[in-house]
Amino acid sequence: MPSRLDAWKLLCEFTESESLRKHMLAVEACVRAYARKQGADEQTWSLAALLHDFDYERWPNNEHAADAGHPAEGAKILRERGYSEEIVRAILSHADYSGVARQSPLEHTLFACDELAGFLTACSYVRPSKSILDLEVDSVKRRLKDKAFAKGVSREDVRKGAEELGIPLEEHIGFCISAMREEAEALGLQGNIGAQAAQSGS
Repeated sequence: MPSRLDAWKLLCEFTESESLRKHMLAVEACVRAYARKQGADEQTWSLAALLHDFDYERWPNNEHAADAGHPAEGAKILRERGYSEEIVRAILSHADYSGVARQSPLEHTLFACDELAGFLTACSYVRPSKSILDLEVDSVKRRLKDKAFAKGVSREDVRKGAEELGIPLEEHIGFCISAMREEAEALGLQGNIGAQAAQSGS
């Protein structure tokens, strides 16, 4: 099985966008935290999350073709590079149009964390602090109701994701905020809170 470093190099080979790279890191943080909570294989879950959109920049697939574009093109590359079928299947299943139905806990978790991680990033950026460190669940829920905010994020997928995990949406949001806070620096989401904390500690 390729290592996380191998996966990161593959991601960077195909993805130049800093924001898309950080999105994949954010989803990885959330999915890895769920793996830890459920006693699942952290390495497998992390790699699936880290690579779920690695082919998106090159093959965006706006037509939602099942067998071409993202994530089908990425799946071919992952198989060639020796990634497990468990990882490939999870990545295929996060796109409803792929024709691969979500079945395993990993598949449901990746889908549930994908849109939400993007939304939490957007919510953090518009805070005065520009940080996830002071982002609260109630604020996120209010933003979800505001259809003009982060219009690219499917509210339906966010809600469906929590349903597939079998947990209340509030709990899912809170869990993912906590997971992303642990990686705030890598995700570029410390904002000025991180800077203030560093100054006061120096």
